[in-house]
Amino acid sequence: MDILSEPTAAHLDGASELERFLAAHPDIEAVEYLITDSNGVLRGKWAPVESLKKAFTDGINFPVSMFGLDVWGREVMETGLHVETGDRDGFCKAVPGSLRIVPWAERPTAQVLLTMHAERGEPFDGDPRVCLQRIVDRMTAMGLTPCCAIELEFYLLDPKLPPMPNGMMSPVYRATSGPTPQNMYALEDLAEYRAVFSDIWDYGKQQGLPIDTMVSEAAPGQFEVNLKHRAEPMAAADDGVMLRRLVVEVARKHGLKASFMAKPFMDVAGNGFHVHVSLLDALGHNVFADPVTGEGKLKHCIGGLIDTMNAATLLFVPTWNGYRRMQPGSYAPTTASWGYNNRSVGVRIPASPAEARRLEHRIAGADANPYLVLAAIFAGMIEGLEREITPPPAIVRNAYDEPAQRLPDAMDDAIRLFERSEFIRRAMGVEYRSLFAHLKKAEVAAFEAEITPLERTTYL
Repeated sequence: MDILSEPTAAHLDGASELERFLAAHPDIEAVEYLITDSNGVLRGKWAPVESLKKAFTDGINFPVSMFGLDVWGREVMETGLHVETGDRDGFCKAVPGSLRIVPWAERPTAQVLLTMHAERGEPFDGDPRVCLQRIVDRMTAMGLTPCCAIELEFYLLDPKLPPMPNGMMSPVYRATSGPTPQNMYALEDLAEYRAVFSDIWDYGKQQGLPIDTMVSEAAPGQFEVNLKHRAEPMAAADDGVMLRRLVVEVARKHGLKASFMAKPFMDVAGNGFHVHVSLLDALGHNVFADPVTGEGKLKHCIGGLIDTMNAATLLFVPTWNGYRRMQPGSYAPTTASWGYNNRSVGVRIPASPAEARRLEHRIAGADANPYLVLAAIFAGMIEGLEREITPPPAIVRNAYDEPAQRLPDAMDDAIRLFERSEFIRRAMGVEYRSLFAHLKKAEVAAFEAEITPLERTTYL
């Protein structure tokens, strides 16, 4: 397991970090302020570089109602965060360690992640980053640190190609008709788009992103970028957010579109968001690798994840489209299951040397909010450790053929399980449980109110 162990800027004093950054980049003219909303969408503003001092001290004003927006950016009044409260401002402070250059910008520009604080200076509970931090703090109180790595899949689409028969933009390599070729792990696919992946690599290095491997995935035009393990779980989530933005912007530079949509095409693989997790003790040792207690702790963590998986599915699969990805035989898990070296299950124990013992959580779609995905995973692991939950038997063969507990296969079912869950209440609080459920109910209502082209061509 390749763990980033060197000191990072996350440990620097904010003023010192800003001073060092400006000394290293004296030509910077502008800054992009970025904050991740409840749906995992980056929102923010552009400002002159002189405003950075305020971001690292008092904070930049943003309305707290940004966390009450649906995936289209529309107000969801049921969240209670909008005009009924006067649409008040919160104060968004710079996240230490997230001040980076923007390599693709036309003029010298910086970017920085923000996190929301309320009027008295306390963290705002509706910020997904705050939700994750509270659960990480619980882990820390147990003497444990999650060490994790994120893998993200995406499609490269080419607007210059003829569209597909349904009008959808075509992926690179995708024929508009006829059988769909599969060329998994093809080096020639990476080589064909060498310029794109070279920029992802180079820009990622300039931004301090711990990019590890890149691979051509299971469908034409589908790729995956993996990040190295980090022993700083908040930084790992930040990296996931920044990686998605980097890929989108590099694709734009090359006249392409990168899509992290969970299931853009019904006949080929969807885009997953896989998380590898181990737990470190106070000395930095992997507790899963302990020859005496490691297997037991690993099993308890798996037990907690299996026990809480149905309730947390809405956090892993937060979009209407995401439930189309969870199809039998698709390598997107459909059951609350686990196994050794088995990619058909929800929680996989990869083949590895003992010192790299870890679990891989495979449920989330690539469009999920990284902060909420990690929060749900860590909270499930805590649940398993505290209650010493024993998991069901490991799945040895094809999990799609086994009688394991089915995950919800529709968004409204996932919402119902989520908003009734005592686990979600304990992990995230009753207020956040209500907030997120209202956002997702609004999304379901919007899709249910839409008459699809297939309906019209069939019945009109």
